[in-house]
Amino acid sequence: MKNLPIGIQSFESLRSNSYLYIDKTEHIHRLVTTGKIYFLSRPRRFGKSMLISTLDALFSGRKELFEGLYIYDKWDWSKSNPVIRIDWTAIKHDTLEEIEISLSSRLKRLARGYEITLFSEYASDCFAEMIEELHRKTGKKAVVLVDEYDAPILDAMSKSPAELKAIQESLQSFYKILKATDEHLQFVFLTGVSKFAKLSIFSSLNSPKDITVGKKYAALCGYTQEELETDFSEHIAALAAELSLSREETLAVIKKWYNGYSWDGETCVYNPYSALSLFDVRVISNYWFASGTPTFLIEQLKKREQTDLALEPFEASPKIFDSFDPLHIENIPLLFQTGYLTVKSIRPTEEEPQYTLGIPNREVFLSLSEYLLSAYSEYPLSGIAILKGKMSKQLKSLDSVGFAQSVRTMLENIPYNIQIGNEKYYHSLFLSWMLTMGFEAHGEVMTGSGRIDAVLEQSDTVIVSELKYHAKTKTGALLRNAMKQIHDRRYYEKYLDKGKKIVLLALAFSGKEVGCKMETLSLAS
Repeated sequence: MKNLPIGIQSFESLRSNSYLYIDKTEHIHRLVTTGKIYFLSRPRRFGKSMLISTLDALFSGRKELFEGLYIYDKWDWSKSNPVIRIDWTAIKHDTLEEIEISLSSRLKRLARGYEITLFSEYASDCFAEMIEELHRKTGKKAVVLVDEYDAPILDAMSKSPAELKAIQESLQSFYKILKATDEHLQFVFLTGVSKFAKLSIFSSLNSPKDITVGKKYAALCGYTQEELETDFSEHIAALAAELSLSREETLAVIKKWYNGYSWDGETCVYNPYSALSLFDVRVISNYWFASGTPTFLIEQLKKREQTDLALEPFEASPKIFDSFDPLHIENIPLLFQTGYLTVKSIRPTEEEPQYTLGIPNREVFLSLSEYLLSAYSEYPLSGIAILKGKMSKQLKSLDSVGFAQSVRTMLENIPYNIQIGNEKYYHSLFLSWMLTMGFEAHGEVMTGSGRIDAVLEQSDTVIVSELKYHAKTKTGALLRNAMKQIHDRRYYEKYLDKGKKIVLLALAFSGKEVGCKMETLSLAS
């Protein structure tokens, strides 16, 4: 059983030490032989750095590292190119001054490796000088590989608009060099999380080909189902033994939790970080949570009262994949580019295709709902697991008093000045909580007689829920109205043939007062 390459981003280290490697060189061969300038957006922890490292080794002529891989006998190893590799996670970029000093220093160190001395002072000038000097000295055009090109902007999202704009303009000047030195470039590849406008690389005449969405490179990063079952076969067997499940049952659990990322609506892949963590620890858990969620993402959703934004799949136009201005950021593209939404399907139309977007899998569902809930209610993440376990038991035992107290406990953490006096706010909180407790949750479910606020499902139970809010009306009156509405409109009717226990839940909010009433549907209803 080969060792798992957890935390390893160097292709040389991985191949030299016999770590498990999923062969992506067929995709890489097509990439490097059919185009010159590319951009690829993928979420964090998705193998972008390993891809950059592999391209570095390929263009540097490291033939011995590719033995046994698809590309080994298809590449001309007698040729190589000088490589300029820039990893923004290793460059200080908190301020404009840090960017200029750290980036210039990095370029000068790279140049010394080729026995070239750079005399320019500014980073953009050093970049241009190095590209031209490499071509002049070696007689071969340079390869430029940029990893996490957008890191300085993403990390500056919490800064003032003026500071963010200044960093954006600094990067614009730097990336303009790719256009000015085009005649000296053999190949250019940039990776990042987001596609930002006004950075030259997306607006210049020689802008990169964006291969983020589409069939051709849908499996360039991440593990397909076939790759997982073939290359991780021994690890799957070990996990199955740990879980006391059959191989088929184990694969079904893995798929539900970790598969589902797609950029063409057909090819689904696993996040490498989550898959490797799973096989290493051998515990079904939320590893995406540990990989980190951008603070600015949660703050954006919180500001716009969109905590239930991505609970259900929805259709969107191709414009969501276009570059956008970080000073006027939109939620849907941000959720997609950070990996919280993925392409579920593509529907052709006469004008342009329509994309159905949704959350990839169970793991991401939990991450997004817990982060949103914590941000919106200001309830500490450390206490969510304990409280949600208590609330799950209260729902199963129809403990109306206990459930109301748990919801009240959550609301007590919300400062008065950020409370939002409308039902939508409470719907969002409620649905987020239910998702974290493992329910299949659906908001605003349409029936022939009206719209159900929320329907929650587990293996043996369906909970039909109606929520009411009024700042001055007592919770008792609100509860009576909510339960009467459920019965009068027979919201439960469409679930009678499921063979499950049906619970009717009325939840009322009046300021920070919470009321709850639960009852099991009787056949007489």
